[in-house]
Amino acid sequence: MGHYPMMVNLTQKQCLVVGGGQVAERKIRSLLGAGADVAVVAPACTPQIEEWAHAGRVRWLCRPFAKEDVTAETVLIIAATSDTAVNLSVHEACRPHQWINVVDRPDLCTFTVPAVVQRGELQIAISTGGHNPGLAKKLRRQLEDWVGLEYGEYTRFLGDMRQRILRMDVGEREKRALLAELLDDRFLLWTRNGELERRDMEAERLLQNDDRRKE
Repeated sequence: MGHYPMMVNLTQKQCLVVGGGQVAERKIRSLLGAGADVAVVAPACTPQIEEWAHAGRVRWLCRPFAKEDVTAETVLIIAATSDTAVNLSVHEACRPHQWINVVDRPDLCTFTVPAVVQRGELQIAISTGGHNPGLAKKLRRQLEDWVGLEYGEYTRFLGDMRQRILRMDVGEREKRALLAELLDDRFLLWTRNGELERRDMEAERLLQNDDRRKE
């Protein structure tokens, strides 16, 4: 059975990462980027995790894992140690309703973490369902070449314009036409070339012309 793809809002949600190595650090970084409330359990951590702990960005419990660390309020758990037995004990401590990722046991995971290409608010997730993370990483590198950094600004521009169009006093057909026009490659090209003023002036012209047609 395949996985159900979704984007999750983890803002202020309690998450637990067991492990303090490089793999755990990568998982923690992603959780912090999503605004999660992160607790870390590990006898030792990387310098970066220690820095996050000293800055108050994570709560570090400097000791081995105990099953009591998985509280009822914990939404998401990641077992990221190099010890298979510890990772298994983390899995066994979880309740059925909690989301668990065991880095060395795909068969025990209730969710997997995809490879991600991120450009501002644009996110492209790639998953092989845990079968071949190497393939997901390869595809991510290919997409990073194709989807340049300009897509972050382009996504922001499209979002701002969409909100303006949705507030316009025109019919749904006209709104869809305007939104489709903004997806024309010329707006992306102007964004890529840094011609933001030209892009914005053309977008403004489109909106004003639509207003005149309405009149």
